[in-house]
Order: sequence, then C-alpha cells, then structure tokens
Amino acid sequence: MRTIKIFDTTLRDGEQSPGASMNISEKLQVANALTELGADIIEAGFAVASPGDFESVRTVADTVKGSSVCSLARCVEKDIDAAADALKNAEQPRIHVFLATSPIHREYKLRMTTEKNIESAVAGVKYARKFCGDVEFSAEDATRTEIDHLCRVVEAVIDAGATTVNIPDTVGYATPIEMYERIKALFDRVPNVGKTVISVHNHNDLGMAVATSLAAVRAGAGQVECTINGLGERAGNCSLEEIVMALKTRNDVYDAGTRIITQKLVPTSRLVSTVTGLKVPRNKAIVGQNAFAHESGIHQDGMLKNPTTYEIMQPCDVGFQKTDLVLGKHSGRAALADRAKTLGCDLDTVQLGKVFEEFKKLADRKKNIYDEDILALIEQEIHERKDPYISRCCQAACQTAEWSLVSYDLRCRTGKEPQVRLTLRNGDREYTRETSGGDGPVDALFFAVKEITGADISIKEYSVQSVTNGEDAQGDVTILINRSGETYRGHGVSTDTIEASTVAILNAVNRSGSAISR
Repeated sequence: MRTIKIFDTTLRDGEQSPGASMNISEKLQVANALTELGADIIEAGFAVASPGDFESVRTVADTVKGSSVCSLARCVEKDIDAAADALKNAEQPRIHVFLATSPIHREYKLRMTTEKNIESAVAGVKYARKFCGDVEFSAEDATRTEIDHLCRVVEAVIDAGATTVNIPDTVGYATPIEMYERIKALFDRVPNVGKTVISVHNHNDLGMAVATSLAAVRAGAGQVECTINGLGERAGNCSLEEIVMALKTRNDVYDAGTRIITQKLVPTSRLVSTVTGLKVPRNKAIVGQNAFAHESGIHQDGMLKNPTTYEIMQPCDVGFQKTDLVLGKHSGRAALADRAKTLGCDLDTVQLGKVFEEFKKLADRKKNIYDEDILALIEQEIHERKDPYISRCCQAACQTAEWSLVSYDLRCRTGKEPQVRLTLRNGDREYTRETSGGDGPVDALFFAVKEITGADISIKEYSVQSVTNGEDAQGDVTILINRSGETYRGHGVSTDTIEASTVAILNAVNRSGSAISR
C-alpha cells in the first residue's frame, strides 16, 4: 500500500479565506496541532508577502518538530531569499516555488513566451536549491495548461532539482476524469518523472476538490495539498479530513493511506474553527456536528441492530464520541476535566479553573449540559488567551487595559430608545455609565462600552449562533471590530445573548489593545 503525503496549507492558503486571518500565536497553536495530527508538510505562509507573514513562517519553522515546514515563493530571487531566511532554523525546511504555466496566465499576467516560461521555472528551482535540498515547484493553473507544454515544464524542473512537482487545479476547473488523465499523461510522457513526487492542489469552485484529488491519487500522485475544514480562496481547497478518511475507508479502491492520526481530526477541526471564527457547517462530512447523528426512525432502528447499516466509519475513528456525557451543577472539577480530555481538549490547571467557574454558572441556568456547551466554554477560553508573540509595547497596553463585565441594566421598549446602565471592571476599579440611544440593545451596550473604555472602534460583523438545541441553549456570539483600519475578533458565550454580546465586544477591545485604563 502506498503512503500519500499530506501537505497542509491551512496556515497559508486557508488563511486567505475572508475573515480567517490568524495572529502568530494562533498560527503556532494550529501548527503544533497539525504536527500532532501527522501532517507531513506544513505550509506556514508566504514569507515575502509581509513582515507578519515572514515572522509567522520563522516562528513556526523555529518551533515545529516532526513535520516539514514550508514557505511559498514566486520564481523570483527576493521571494526565495525571504523564504530561505525564514526557514533557516527549520528541522525539515522546504521551499515551494511557483509559476503560472497556462496560456491565459502567460499572455495576460506574465507576458511570457513558452520558452521564457520554462526558463523562468528552471531558474527559480535552481536558485532555491542553493538554499534547500527539498524544493517543490507548482505549475499554477496546470489544469488549463496545454499538456505538451506542461510535460516540458515538469521534465525541465525535475532536471533542475525539484523534489516535488505540484499540478494545481488553481480555479477548480477540472473534472475527476480530466485530472486522472492529466496525471497519468505525466507518468506516461515525462521520462524523469520517477525522480520526483507528483502532487496536486485542487480548489473547490465546482465542489469537486476532493474528487479530483482522489482521481489524481489513482493516477499515481504521491502528495495531496489540502486544508483543515476545506478552508481557502473562494470556495476553498480539498478538505484534509475528507481526503484522509476517503483513502482510509475506501482502501479497497485506492490501495493508499496516510500518516494522519485520524482520531485527532475532530479536535483539530474545532481548533481551526475557533481561531478563525469560521464555523463548521453541521452537515460537513467527517467533522460536522451531524456527521454521525441519526434522527430518522428507520435509521435509528438499523443503528440499534447493527451500526454498519448506516455508518461506514466509526465516530471514534475521527475523534467523535458515540454518546454525550450529561453534566450538571453537582458535577466536580475532575469530571469536567475528564470530559474535556475526551473531547480532545487537554486543559492546564489555570484553563480548567476558568472553564470550571463558567461551567458552574452555566449549570445553574441549564438543566442539561451537553458536549457542545462544554466545547463552547473551552473555545471562549482559547479566544481570551494572551498572545505571547505580540510586541512588548502592545503587551503592556493589554496588561493595563483588560476590561471585564460586572453588570448591566437594560431597558428596551417599542418605539423608545434603549436605556442601559453598564458597569465594567478594569484592574481593581469599576466604572459605570448610564446612556440611551442606539438601534437596539446590542447597539446601546456597544456605545456604552465605547464611552467607558475610550476605544475608538466600529462593528464590522456580528453573528449569533445557538450552541445546542432548546430554549435554554447558549448563545455563541462572534464579533469583528475595526480600529484604525485593523480588524479584531471577539467571542462570547452565555445563555443570556446580551451578556454574550457584551463579553464578545470587550474581548475584541482587549485584543485590539485600544482600551484605555482610566
């Protein structure tokens, strides 16, 4: 059985999803989770793109052990220099150079002839090999490139020293049969193809990224580039969890597997969802909340008689539990810690204390506590964790500007402006304001927070989701604020949606470092 390399680009292509940007500590947290998951290669960013991207690649490269760490670069010397510099302390560095090869890109974007196209690709690979023995070349928009030209490019970059050659479906254009035929043609027509690993990086514009990636594997591809939860540009990329479980479940068809520890798929999915603020759809394959849920009576009857009647995978194989552990107000700290660990969250003493405090408050409000409630409390703790890599100046600002909610008194009436009395704590002092105005209760509280903290901010996005079913479900609030052109995310969870909204606003203010200690 062949082992397919998993090249994870959540930190690079995945972060390009609108609203999915991560700070350095969040990227490092995800990178460590990907290493534990078993990803062979982690693409940490595009080092030349910005100082922030360079620092992210450098930090991940300096820290991660056990997986290759990769930086993207155009076939341009300054890009490759930046990638090499950022990766210089990596245990297993890889430089990933790319150049578009399709007619539309050569003519309109690059203004290149076919000969110049090949020459530039070869030059990029050769220059990267001066710094790194592991060099990957990507022929951008390969599925819309003439097959004759693509074969010439692939042969030339292998001769130049490319250890991996990637054939991306950059715009999600190819069908599975077309992808199979294209990869097979490379194996049939490129004489030195055996000296490299053929890879694919397929986008999901037509909803076929996983299918085209599987077709490439059948044709001989040895690496698949993918992201957690299928994040990425536009409609996203091939989903890591789906490609991995498809290969595992249908081993009879593909005769191939991966190094991925599949029991960690759900915890890793939840971590990425938490740090990006992008929720996993309930019906998402493999890691969605409904992936192993059965409501139909016929299905339930079949499941009780034999689970394989309606489940082709076991929930425990991907990190789900078959049943919920019902916790209540009489449960202790040890029970909560055990349940959190079962759900894939290993909390330290400080984190457990904070989550337990909020858990006890929630247990007084709700009759039953579900897994999703516990995960929401844990995710809120992750959101509020300090970033150890921010500058000392910004860190000092955060240390002197941590605002928390003490109480609020809100009155809303039809046809009248809402009135609010808000009390916040900063350090050892409390501040209270009474205001009126706004379009509704959240708007009123937002302006009260601005008055007390002195933070010059505006709301970009505001969303509320129910964590579980029922009238006593927790409200999960995510908010994006704008301060001086920069966007900051806040998160709050409570059975009181207004309270959750206020906590989310304060969380975002504290993350922005814009609050003023009075």
